Amino acid sequence: MFRESVLAGALVSEEVVATSAPAKTFDAYGRHIHYLRVSLTDRCNLRCVYCMPEQMVFRPSEELLTNEELVRVLRVMSRLGFDKYRLTGGEPTVRPGLVDIVREIAALPNTRDIAMTTNGVKLARLAAPLKAAGLKRVNISIDSLDPVKFRRITRWGDVRDVLDGIAAAEAVGLTPIKLNAVVIRGFNEEDVVSLAALTLDKPWQFRFIEVMPFADVAEFQMASIVTTQEMMARIQAALGTLSVENEGKLDGEARVYRLPGAKGTVGFISPVTAPFCASCNRVRLTADGTLRLCLLKDGEVDLKTPLRRGATEDDLEELIRRAIWHKPWGHDLADGVIPMNRVMSEIGG
Repeated sequence: MFRESVLAGALVSEEVVATSAPAKTFDAYGRHIHYLRVSLTDRCNLRCVYCMPEQMVFRPSEELLTNEELVRVLRVMSRLGFDKYRLTGGEPTVRPGLVDIVREIAALPNTRDIAMTTNGVKLARLAAPLKAAGLKRVNISIDSLDPVKFRRITRWGDVRDVLDGIAAAEAVGLTPIKLNAVVIRGFNEEDVVSLAALTLDKPWQFRFIEVMPFADVAEFQMASIVTTQEMMARIQAALGTLSVENEGKLDGEARVYRLPGAKGTVGFISPVTAPFCASCNRVRLTADGTLRLCLLKDGEVDLKTPLRRGATEDDLEELIRRAIWHKPWGHDLADGVIPMNRVMSEIGG
């Protein structure tokens, strides 16, 4: 049973019945939840216009989980049957001890897959040690190939650093390479053609993402949405018909297509116009130690406070299992409900 002091701040409060950890963890809708997106930091070495203000104020380091605390939580997730992990940020490559964290995750009993989403700026140096530590693959953000546009979108970035990172990741076998672009009206909606064309000669998947509204930048984000339908129309007008792959089934969050004669594929992630909540199998751990049950809803469970008050791994296991049972069906963007308690960089996508 939980002590009352340990449970302070928990989202759910029904009585706990001591049971052995199940091999699988389900929510109330019968979805098998086994994929954890781990935000390692809210900090970033870029300031993308769709993600955060340029003068972003980050959380002090003492508010974030230490490496030891993070590993304790991940051990519990492993006990609950989690086997797939994606490291995110902010920008995960700015987290001290990143390689050691990957090594710890790789050593967990149930680990099947470890991936990372990164802006690629530091990847040229880190690709080899991350691969050696157990990282399997990377998703790399690149919103334009045009250096001027790239700088305008990221405010601080140099696209050459990202291209070097892609090359390094491919060279060491962090594959299959997946590239991401958030498409923002007035910034890069025309660039979807040149970005999709990368898949003609490379066995990459380029994924285009509808911008999602969050907190203080929600008004800008809502005004900047470019729909998947518009992106597809631009690409097909320039490069030919997009043929659906995998019988239309989602690859993670993306519906995947192939251009004529292409070595790679083009994916579209459409959380605004075509939500994929029914197939959701993930929860998110924020850098400051909360379990976020849905990317686009504010409901969270505080794990850091119980952890620092002496909760055992058994305590945390029960808290997490009960929280996941209450995972919501999906977001309410269609009803005008926008998540307000965090910007994207504080969640990790």
